[in-house]
Amino acid sequence: MSRRPLPPRWDDEQLVEALVPTPLPVAPPQPAPMPALPPPADQPSSGVLFDVARPDSAGRVTARPLLRALGWAPGLALRVDVVRAAVLITPALDGEHLVGARKELPLPAAARHLCGITPGQPVLLAAFRGGDLIVVHPSNTITALLADRHADILGALDDR
Repeated sequence: MSRRPLPPRWDDEQLVEALVPTPLPVAPPQPAPMPALPPPADQPSSGVLFDVARPDSAGRVTARPLLRALGWAPGLALRVDVVRAAVLITPALDGEHLVGARKELPLPAAARHLCGITPGQPVLLAAFRGGDLIVVHPSNTITALLADRHADILGALDDR
């Protein structure tokens, strides 16, 4: 196999300016206008913090941010009550339950049963700083409340 010699390279080769286009000046694109956001709703419940958790098979829910906000440490004795299909958890010197070492809250079987809470089902936790308590709402309660709220919203849209 023979190699072909490369054609000689000319040292005086140059780009022909007539063949290289000059870039045209381009104005930068205008930014899209930002939509106007509605004013923030009044927040009368600024002392309330929310979190969502899923109870494990033993009925414990992890609630680190809420426990930190309330200043509840592992080992704190708790009282657990059920009121109107919600679990109320408050500190109590004679409490039968404790904040877990991994900052989890206990949901006793009786309380879970009365509220219809099952393992793995999401629950809404509401911490009330001023009241030093956490309320655990089962998802069926939240679903019912949101269904009513969404019906109101959709009704308002129909009235337009």
